[in-house]
Parts: sequence; structure tokens; C-alpha cells
Amino acid sequence: MTLSDRDVDTGGGLESVTPGRVASLTGIRAVAALLVMATHAAYTVGKYPQGYVGLVYSRMEIGVPIFFVLSGFLLFSPWVDAAASSTAAPSVRRYAWHRVRRIMPAYVVTVVAAYLVYHFRTAGPNPGHTWEGLFRNLTLTQIYTDNYLYSFLHQGLTQMWSLAVEVAFYVVLPVLAWLLLVVLCRRRWRPGLLIAGLLALAALTPGWLILVHTTDFLTDGARLWLPGYLAWFIGGMLLAALKPLGVRAYAMACVPLAVICYFIVSTPIAGEPTTSPAGMSEALVKALFYAVIATLAVAPLALADRAGRPGLYNRFLASRPMVFLGEISYEIFLIHLVTMELVMVEILNYPIYTGSFLWLFVITFVVTVPLSWLLHRFTRVRSR
Repeated sequence: MTLSDRDVDTGGGLESVTPGRVASLTGIRAVAALLVMATHAAYTVGKYPQGYVGLVYSRMEIGVPIFFVLSGFLLFSPWVDAAASSTAAPSVRRYAWHRVRRIMPAYVVTVVAAYLVYHFRTAGPNPGHTWEGLFRNLTLTQIYTDNYLYSFLHQGLTQMWSLAVEVAFYVVLPVLAWLLLVVLCRRRWRPGLLIAGLLALAALTPGWLILVHTTDFLTDGARLWLPGYLAWFIGGMLLAALKPLGVRAYAMACVPLAVICYFIVSTPIAGEPTTSPAGMSEALVKALFYAVIATLAVAPLALADRAGRPGLYNRFLASRPMVFLGEISYEIFLIHLVTMELVMVEILNYPIYTGSFLWLFVITFVVTVPLSWLLHRFTRVRSR
């Protein structure tokens, strides 16, 4: 989720779309959050084992790669723009402060609320519901362990592995920017060299996947660490590098290609419906296709022709409903699993792995959106 926004260089909050932000890039965050909610709803009502259709449902986790591509684009752009215009690079201290104040308030509230809810509620095995689990989840270090599924995985916070990866990217991004723009490009605008460096960094992902599938000296949580997903962030960083060159991407080409790739990766070539496929070849295929699909989805928005009339794709994502949902997409991502479990049991009375996907998704949406708005309202970063 992103889970990220443009406040890195504007200092603003998420309460409105300011002139410094592209509305459609906010709108696609809503799509990403709703895809994550949809794949969890499909899992909860037992859709995953239903052959190819089940794989199509499970691949809606593509919302996470879309969030990662957005983060790569939005957060790397200030460094690229500074290099292209020969101006000072962004302040790392200011960048770090914006990341902390954007992510942590709503996250801390969500974690504490989840631990309180499940303290009084028993809904199955919950190994992360301990004091150590609380500390690990609050610090987003829950994935850095062996036997992750049986150590710190909290029932209402299972999606937070991706936020832990996101925060790891926040930490290393200034280092990557320094390596690419200072060490490699020697403080000069060399877009060809920058793009080559980014492609080389993307190769870390298949290298890491090969390592974790062919050795046993790493913990099993290593499959959820940043190197395994770095290529998705690099997709957004490549878009940031292409933007100053005037490169344009058009939805009429990118979106159909992304859809075709989605239905290809929904076949067994990308493995079973799990976050991390057991087979090395399936993991490599999945990582590659997800990077391509998510980058294609974001490219027409990141590389749009601002002087021309926006196309249907851009106009839809820049519409008021989509922008509204995009502005609270982070909060939707944070709380939807807790609300979904409550809807499943208390409202729909469905036993686990049974029931209607559509009803569960719709009612969870209706319950989650106002609560997400309230969480956003009281934890948002307010503009000066």
C-alpha cells in the first residue's frame, strides 16, 4: 500500500489534491487498495482453490506492486528532477521526517486497535498476539524472523508485511539515489547511465529469489524482504528517470498490455495463490510479470502529456470519487482486514471459506470507507 504520496517535496497532507500533485496518481492508489481488499475477500470466502478463476482472484494482489511502483516514482522524482535541473538534492532529514509523519500515526492507531479487538475476540490461531508481537508489529520488524507465519503474524495485520517492505525502501532510497546520481552519474545529468544503473539494480530481485530458493542459511522470512520486491520499486524509479526526457506513455497501449499480462500471470506459471511461490521459476515469473503490469498501469499517469487533453483512463482516475478513495487508500489498506473479519462473522454470519465474494467485498467496503476517513481525518498530516 502506499502507500506513498507527494508530500515528500510539497510538505502537504492528503486532505486535498494540490496543484503540485497529479490527481490521477491519487486515484490509482484507490484502485490498488481496492484490489488488495478484493483479493482478501476472495481468499476469505474460499475462491482461491477454484482453478484458473481462483488464480485470477488471487492475482488481484497486484495492488501491492502498484503501490510499490507509485512509491518508486513519487519518492525518487525529487532526486531526478534536482539532477536534471542542476539544483540541490532533497534534504534527507526532511524526507525522513515526512515519511515518518505520513506513515506512523495511522499505523500505530491501527496496530493498537487490532491488538485490543483481538484481545477480547478469539477468531482462530493468532501467534503474533503477544507483547513481543506487538513490539515487532509497531516497529515494522515482524518479517525479520524465522518461522514468520508462526512467530509475529497477527490475524488482523497479515497485510502489513508489504508495509514493512515499503518502509525498508524508504530507508534505502537516499542511499540508492546517492549511488545512482552521485557515484554513478558523478552529479551530472546522464539519463542513459541512470537508466542502466536502475536496470542493474532491478537484477537484484531475481538474484535474491534464486538465493532464497537455493540456499538455507537465510530465515524463511527472507522471502518477504526488500530485495525480493526491489524490481517493483525500480519500475517507478525508471518512470521518474524517463519523465524529464519527455517520454510519453499512452493508456490505449499500456492498459490493454497490462490486462493481457495479468491473465497470463494468472496461469500456473506464476505458482500457487500465495504471496511467495514455493518454486523458484514460479517466483521469478511472478516477480517479472508483476513489475511489468504495475509499471504499465502507472506509466500513462506518470508520463502523461500534461499539455494535451487527458484520456479516459486519466480522467476516470482523476474523478472526484476516485481521488477521495485514493486519499484514504492508506487507511483502507490498514484496517480492511479487521473490518472484513467482523463483517464476515457478525453481519453475514459466513463460516470461513464460504459465502458470496461480492457481498463480503461490498459490505466490507461500506464499513471500511467511513472508518478509514475518520482515521485519516484524525491522523493526517495537515498542511502549514
